[in-house]
Amino acid sequence: MSAQGPQRRLLGSLNSTPPATPPLRPPTNQTGPQCLEVSVPDGLFLSLGLVSVLENVLVVATIAKNRNLHSPMYYFICCLAVSDLLVSVSNMLKMAVLLLLEAGALAAPATMAQQLDDAIDVLVCGAMVSSLCFLGAIAVDRYISIFYALRYHSIVTLARAWCVISAIWLASMLAGALFIAYDNHVAVLLCLLSFFVAMLVLMVGLYVHMLAQACQHARRIARLHKRQRPARQGFSLKGTATLTVLLGIFFLCWGPFFLHLSLMVLCPQHPICGCVFKNFNLFLTLIICNSIVDPLIYAFRSQELRKTLQEVVLCSW
Repeated sequence: MSAQGPQRRLLGSLNSTPPATPPLRPPTNQTGPQCLEVSVPDGLFLSLGLVSVLENVLVVATIAKNRNLHSPMYYFICCLAVSDLLVSVSNMLKMAVLLLLEAGALAAPATMAQQLDDAIDVLVCGAMVSSLCFLGAIAVDRYISIFYALRYHSIVTLARAWCVISAIWLASMLAGALFIAYDNHVAVLLCLLSFFVAMLVLMVGLYVHMLAQACQHARRIARLHKRQRPARQGFSLKGTATLTVLLGIFFLCWGPFFLHLSLMVLCPQHPICGCVFKNFNLFLTLIICNSIVDPLIYAFRSQELRKTLQEVVLCSW
């Protein structure tokens, strides 16, 4: 029997009865309208997870190797890589355990399967929360480096960075445990939605303000060289394109998952909303794709990091 995706409860695979309703996935109307359901093959899901794991392991190893990268900015990027790594590993682990249970290769009592399922769900949820938090932390760090450049090193110290990192990890794991323990409460969904909206508003606000400041700075330089129009247009287009890609990928990868949560609050029993619920595995796949893209956006654009990455890869061979 083929697995329907890591969102399905492991306990459902242990029993011969239909799977129990998973967290964050309400029952859908079986007699509803025709739905477009995008099926993600198990092999593709695991392959994307493996790519994400290898990519983020390289980021962590590269930052650990080069002492010049031991700064708050790169520590935040490293923690983002660890979060994305945990997102991929936890989803792959859940998929692997599910496949083993369904194939009969893994035998476990129902209570043990339930406890394992809950533990993996806590890791998945906590890793997602920490990933979003570190995306926000990176945005704040870049904002301070631009608008408070002269005071940056006195504001963003290593001690403060470690305090922020510790607080994010602690809050994320605690939030993951609470969200899974009370996954059938509407208040939990509202908290998750509020958190996502807050991170989205924070990132959009900070990056748009940074882009506006950069364009204003470019106009001043252009006036000094009496080339205002060409310089302003070229820089504005490049900056706008970069911002669009950054925020577009964030919304594309995370938006469907939180749309799923929104519909669970607004119309959990509506047949049309049920069509969206059937694509939950696709939404998890998009989040794993975000874990693949994050290093390309935040880590590998650094020339020094790319140089160290080459050394790490060559040494591994």
